Amino acid sequence: MSVNVDRRYGEDPLPQTVAAAAAMRRMTDLLLVQEGPHPAVDEMLTRFADWEAQLSAAAPPDSAPRIGDGGEQRRVYLQHAFDVGAFNPCFPEYRFHRIGAESASGSVTFALAFEGPPGLVHGGFLGVFFDCVTQHQSCAVGLAGKTRSLTVRYRRPAPVLTELAFDITRTETERGLTSSARLLLDGEVLCTGNIDTVASPPSRLDGSRYGRRHG
Repeated sequence: MSVNVDRRYGEDPLPQTVAAAAAMRRMTDLLLVQEGPHPAVDEMLTRFADWEAQLSAAAPPDSAPRIGDGGEQRRVYLQHAFDVGAFNPCFPEYRFHRIGAESASGSVTFALAFEGPPGLVHGGFLGVFFDCVTQHQSCAVGLAGKTRSLTVRYRRPAPVLTELAFDITRTETERGLTSSARLLLDGEVLCTGNIDTVASPPSRLDGSRYGRRHG
């Protein structure tokens, strides 16, 4: 995953968190294909209760994000600019192969956790995916902002467990940023996403705004 070395967007996740997210996503896929009770799942549930108790004891008492100085009782805010799926299993993972200010491209494989109709990606997750990759591109080139609108047009079903390609065309305008993204399989367009966002320069993203990780 990318490393947010300037911390303008919040703290990077712990390597342990990244490894755990990948394991949980793989485990979710395995749970979804079971056709009957399995003793391993019973063991998991027992151990989950113990792990939840241990992690709860180490968690901050206030779940609100820690912004700026103070707020030591609040949780650290992890950056959501780059590779959110790498540390949060609720988001899809993707990979950029090329990224620039005007265009970018990459690939994504949706896990079973994102299935809607049989063998196909749930349409809502495609919207999340487009929002993630277009914001990632804008943050990487130093001009990003809040999403004003996101329109997804579905042309063909997108399969799960299949490597898909995506590309983005990005334009900076007087009003902000516009991005047009496509998801493709073997050159055929499956769906498109058009995103309009506010433009914020790096100078507006002060690293001290986000509370630092303790220690």
